Amino acid sequence: MKLPVSGRATVTAVVAAATLFATGSIAGAAPAPEAGALAAAPDIPVANVKAHLAQLQSIATANGGNRAHGRTGYKASLDYVKAKLDAAGYTTVIQQFTSSGRTGYNLVADWPGGDTGRVVMAGSHLDSVTAGAGINDNGSGSAAVLEAALAVSRAGYQPAKHLRFAWWGAEELGMVGSRYYVNNLSAANRARISGYLNFDMIGSPNPGYFVYDDDPAIEKTFKDYFTGLGVPTEIETEGDGRSDHAPFKNAGVPVGGLFSGADYLKTAAQAAKWGGTAGRAFDRCYHSSCDTTANIDDTALDRNADALAYAVWTLSS
Repeated sequence: MKLPVSGRATVTAVVAAATLFATGSIAGAAPAPEAGALAAAPDIPVANVKAHLAQLQSIATANGGNRAHGRTGYKASLDYVKAKLDAAGYTTVIQQFTSSGRTGYNLVADWPGGDTGRVVMAGSHLDSVTAGAGINDNGSGSAAVLEAALAVSRAGYQPAKHLRFAWWGAEELGMVGSRYYVNNLSAANRARISGYLNFDMIGSPNPGYFVYDDDPAIEKTFKDYFTGLGVPTEIETEGDGRSDHAPFKNAGVPVGGLFSGADYLKTAAQAAKWGGTAGRAFDRCYHSSCDTTANIDDTALDRNADALAYAVWTLSS
């Protein structure tokens, strides 16, 4: 998640040539399922999500300690995610842009099938700050979105709506990648997106359970899941306008998402309801070198990854 700053990064478009972005559809997509053919969302194995985080940590360690925009660690992270998706049967497109004099990349993956006039998207930013590996911010969201996408493939899921997953570049510079993507969609293709779900910092070590309240239907979907777990939630306010849902919301796309807290302090009331330590930040390693694989709460990561899958399945059926 980006720091709250007033300035906006300058973006110069370089490459965006792909049928996916021009038409919003995939040639040769599989047919939609029969009416009423609903499937239950799978449990997302937290061990699989953590294995992706270990890979992202290794990538950062081998590339100067970070996975920041324009650095080798970011491109290696994107290549890792893309290879997993390609092997799982996704149609992947890399979208290239320039920001702060460096080349950036978005990765967009479409699952063949479903009504391309009704697209459900789930996304996360893949870049870190230069200070560290960015494992909670935002390896956690990126790994969970990846594992949910792989679960779609494993299940052979064929929803009524079309599924699209995305990993954004240069979020830490001002949601640059996601803003570039949205700005380069035609009005018709923006209108085809029935919902964008954002996952930014979902494994904070002193976690809260925060749900975006931007769209009532999406908000209810997430709240219903956590109610079923007996886990209370609160409305997300710390990250308003500070993550990749903002460009979609500004363009009129319904948005929602999950968040487990950044540098705000957990209150006594929140500690009483969620556990953890009152008076301590939800993530003491926010934008710091200590945001490593040791900076993750497994329970929060597991619950949020499962909630992510539940929302994807529910909203796309």
